[in-house]
Amino acid sequence: MKPIASIRLFCPATVANVACGFDVLGLCLTSVGDEMLIRKVQQKGVKITKITGQKLPLEVTKNVAGVAALALLEAIDTDYGFEIEIYKNIKPGSGIGSSAASAAGAVFGINALLGYPFNKQELTVFAMQGEKLASGTAHADNVAPALFGGFTLVRNNDSIDVISLPSPIALWIVILHPQITIKTAEARAILPKEITLQTATKQWANVGAFVSALYKEDYNLLSKSLVDYVATPFRSKNIPYYNELETIALSNNALGFGISGSGPSMFAMAKGKADALKIQAALSKKYSETTITFNCFISKINPEGIKIL
Repeated sequence: MKPIASIRLFCPATVANVACGFDVLGLCLTSVGDEMLIRKVQQKGVKITKITGQKLPLEVTKNVAGVAALALLEAIDTDYGFEIEIYKNIKPGSGIGSSAASAAGAVFGINALLGYPFNKQELTVFAMQGEKLASGTAHADNVAPALFGGFTLVRNNDSIDVISLPSPIALWIVILHPQITIKTAEARAILPKEITLQTATKQWANVGAFVSALYKEDYNLLSKSLVDYVATPFRSKNIPYYNELETIALSNNALGFGISGSGPSMFAMAKGKADALKIQAALSKKYSETTITFNCFISKINPEGIKIL
C-alpha cells in the first residue's frame, strides 16, 4: 500500500535501575540503538511488515512495538493505519532496553505522524504496555529515558509521573554485555517480595543523594550513592564474574558499578572519557580470559532520546 507519510527513527538503548534506583531511575545512551521506519497508510490498524537483526514475531499482539502502538491508537480516533519496520541492533534480553526501544519508538513515531497529539508522559503509558508484554510488568524505567532522553526518575508508576534530571557533562557510561540471556520476568522473580525497613532506608537515602549529585555535578557524592541494596545482591549471582568485574571497575577509577536493568549487561560510570576507556580496557581484558562472548563499549548520556533521522 502506498504510504501517505513516513518517518525513520533512531531508538536508543537505555540503562534502568542505575544501581540505587530500582524501577524508578533510568538513563539514555548514545552509542547503540535500533532503527524503525513507520509509514502512515490508508488502511486502519497496525501492521509490522519487517524485522531484521533478531527473530521476533511479526504478529502485532505478540510484538512489544505492536502492542504499544495499539494502546496509542485505542486512545485516539484516526482514519489511518500504520506499518512498522524494525531494524534491531539491541539484542533482546541484553538488559539495555531492547523491548523499550521498540515500544517507545513505535509510539513516538506514530505520534509524530499524527501531529503530536500526545505528550511524553502519555506516550510513556502507551509504551509501558509493550514492556508489560515483554516482562509481565508495566514498568517505565527504560521507556521513560528513551522518550525523554538523559536521566529520568519515575516518581509514580501507576499514574505516570516522569521527572527529567540533569546529566553531568563529564559523565561517561561503560557497558559490558556478556552474550548470555537473562529474561526480565525471571530476574524479577528472584527478588524478595519484602525488604527490611533498614534496607529501605539505606536505599532511598542513596536515591536522594544520587539525584542531588546530578544537580550539583558532585561526582564524589554520585559515587557514594551508586550502591544497591535491593536487586543487585540477588541478580548478581546470575552474572558470571560479577564481583570480580566490580572490583576491577572500581580499581580503575569507576564512580560506580552495577547491573543494567535485569542484566546480563553491566554498567560502570566514569568521570571523563579517559577513565571510561581505561575501565573498558580492564573489563574487556577480564572477560577475554573467559569462554563467554561479550561486547564492551562506552557512551555519553543521550540528552535527546529517540531521534528522527
